[in-house]
Amino acid sequence: MWRTDVAIFGGGVAGLWLLDELVRGGQDAVLFEAGRLGSGQTITAQGIIHGGLKYSLAGQADESALRVSRMPRLWSRCLAGLAQPDLSTVTRRSAHCLLWHGRSLGSRLGFLGARLGLEVTPRRLPEAERPELLVDHPGPVAVMDEPVIEPASLLSHLADRHQQRILQIDVNRLTFQCDAPGRVRRIQVGHPFDKLPGSTRDVVPGSVVLTAGAGNAALRQALGLSTEAMQRRPLHMVMLRGASDRLPPLCGHQVDGARTRLTITSTVDAAGRTIWQLGGQLAEDGVGMDRPSLVAHAAVELAEVVPALDLEGLEASTYRVDRAEATTTGGRRPAGIRVLAEGNTFSCWPTKMALAPVLADDVMRRLTSPGVQVASTGDLEPLTQAGLTEWPRPRVAVPPWDVVTEWLPMRPARPSRQAA
Repeated sequence: MWRTDVAIFGGGVAGLWLLDELVRGGQDAVLFEAGRLGSGQTITAQGIIHGGLKYSLAGQADESALRVSRMPRLWSRCLAGLAQPDLSTVTRRSAHCLLWHGRSLGSRLGFLGARLGLEVTPRRLPEAERPELLVDHPGPVAVMDEPVIEPASLLSHLADRHQQRILQIDVNRLTFQCDAPGRVRRIQVGHPFDKLPGSTRDVVPGSVVLTAGAGNAALRQALGLSTEAMQRRPLHMVMLRGASDRLPPLCGHQVDGARTRLTITSTVDAAGRTIWQLGGQLAEDGVGMDRPSLVAHAAVELAEVVPALDLEGLEASTYRVDRAEATTTGGRRPAGIRVLAEGNTFSCWPTKMALAPVLADDVMRRLTSPGVQVASTGDLEPLTQAGLTEWPRPRVAVPPWDVVTEWLPMRPARPSRQAA
């Protein structure tokens, strides 16, 4: 039998960032992952480190906007190697995001963020600096200091820092012994491939932290906790694929009043082709559509949002993902992170990838607060000293554009109304 101060379940950005924070803080922590690192929400994310303006287009800074407002500066310091964790080797898709609208956005674009107390203030982009697809856009185009990162690169970097503490397990051979719901006394984890005797490890945790996204529901059920603490909000994302001379890089938001009509981020696949991920309102509207219908709808939206883009010769596909979040009244998007403490178990939902540092800080404060319920691990040896050299480490998940096999030809669409 072995021990660990903190046992983390779930190897997305929230779990990996927390693992790094705990180890740097002197805690003996391990992370268990049943599949691939980041599978689910992190690997499918668009990689934008939001600064809150997207949530404040109605002219008021809601709680969501204020909670993420300092994230671009915090992440930028890490990406520059000026703060921990040092993320200087993480691939950046773009150093900033663009924001464009019709003429109605006008002069308020330049001061909206500052007036609302947000750290990320949009600046009007000179026409000479516009990307080629927005050169002829009739309205203003702004630039915001919201970096866009490559999620797979982030996952690889964080995992490489603590490979000896990250273990792949067989979810079908994971058992908890609890004295009460959420009060974990012992965990048994099984080797993901070896079923022979001796292929399990018994671990006594001081605390258990759930950062498994949608997987938190099954984990909570196994711990005797209610699954009603979590909700799922689905998305149906669109991907565009084409040669770099036909599909230039672009990262930004097209807004329509107080709504983010379309969010575009771009990357490059292994074959050197440009990949666009399309989110925003398009991804929410697409939940009730099948793939061909959503691709056709995306063609109409792109014809209005980026009319300079020639869709001829481009391909499109889609993927579905559930946003796993803490339950809210009416199923609305939570304003920020949520950490639910029950016994010595902490169930965590970061809500946005950008808020992973806030989640880690919150859990660290709770674990070191007087009176927190932490189980005694006695004089047992740490799990990291259990001779785990041959135990498999999970690999990073594959991006969605390398998973889907059905790509449909994009067919140019006539805009249904004058571009906003």
